[in-house]
Order: sequence, then C-alpha cells, then structure tokens
Amino acid sequence: MIELEDVAVDYDGHSVLSRVDLRLTERRIGVIGQNGSGKSTLARLLNGLVLPDTGRVRVDGLDTRTAGRRVRAKVGFVFQNPDNQIVFPIVAEDMAFGLKNLGLPRKEIPARVRAALDEYGIAGLAERQSHSLSGGEKQLVALASVLVMRPELVVFDEPTTMLDLRNRNRLRTVIDTMPQAAIVVTHDLDLLGGYDRVLVVHEGTIACDSSPADAIRWYREHCS
Repeated sequence: MIELEDVAVDYDGHSVLSRVDLRLTERRIGVIGQNGSGKSTLARLLNGLVLPDTGRVRVDGLDTRTAGRRVRAKVGFVFQNPDNQIVFPIVAEDMAFGLKNLGLPRKEIPARVRAALDEYGIAGLAERQSHSLSGGEKQLVALASVLVMRPELVVFDEPTTMLDLRNRNRLRTVIDTMPQAAIVVTHDLDLLGGYDRVLVVHEGTIACDSSPADAIRWYREHCS
C-alpha cells in the first residue's frame, strides 16, 4: 500500500502538487492529466525520486524520506525515455547492474538475467549494444531491467509515447499480464479500460478519482 498524506511539491516557488491525500492499493491504477498538471511529479513521489516539500509518502509503512533505498527495492520505475534508464553499453550488463546493487550473489545473476530476457521475448538482445536498439526494443529492455529485480509494484511514466503500434501493443500485453501491481501515467486512454482505478491530475490536485469510464469522461469534459 502507498499512502500520501497532505503532500505538496513546489518547484522554484511554483506549486506543482498541493494537498494530495491518497491510499493506493489496487492492482492496476491509471493516472491521466494534461501536460504540466503534475502527474509525472506524482509518479516520482511514489518511489522517492521526488520528495515532498510538505506531507508524507509511505510505501508499506516506509517513509520515502528516510527509507528511500528500501522503498525503491519495492517500487520499480520505468521512465518515458528509456535512454534515461539504460546506462550500460550491453543489454545483459545493464540488466545485471540492478541485481548487483540488490546484493544478489554473483553466480545467480546470469541465470536471472537470461530468465527475464526469455520471459519478455527479447533473449536475442542480450549481447546487443544498447545504443543500437530501436525505440521499442529499448523500452522493453528498460522494463525488463526493472522487472528482473522483482519489485512488488512498478510505476510507468508515459511508457507508450515513443512506441509504434506494434510495440505499444506488445508493451500493453506485458503490463496487463505481469504479476506486479502497476501505476501507469499515460495520455493513451485506451490502455486504461480494464484498470481498477484512474486518477485525473488537474492543476496540481487530484480532480477525479474513479473508475476508468468515469475518470476518462471527467477528463474529456474538463481537460480536452
């Protein structure tokens, strides 16, 4: 469970989020809103990439201010641009990096990486140079690099923005079928049909918190 209590975030004297109170427990949660509404900041709060200026964010009781490393072991984060996430020149090396940071025994790491590559249908990319991958391949590698660490929940920030239709559908299938809970920030409203809950962020507040159909209707009426 993730709890946000009276959370506010300011950048350069400008309020980005204010008075956010949420309890997030559902398996699939969508987050939508206009550009600049604060939704990406909300996503980054959930695993401590951004800390609140006021209020608290807790993950299973762990405060992101004081237990950031433990929080990030529980909550993975997939960036909109995979180039911001892939740091090693070879795909398998990049996937192994996070496991080394988790303290997994070195002899177990190659098998865990191979299993993740196989599971997401990208085993052929293991020895490829990261910079040579297509946008869709990079996004799948970025996702696999998060999932190989077996977090309990994954936060996605606009995961389909840079993808063509084929890779968008491929990524959607991975999100829909992965065992972890997911919170997905997106402009792609078609992703959200089967979700448990959708939040609409508008002018720095949670303006609507409802079922996908009701939240999307509110968004179209007030934000389009």
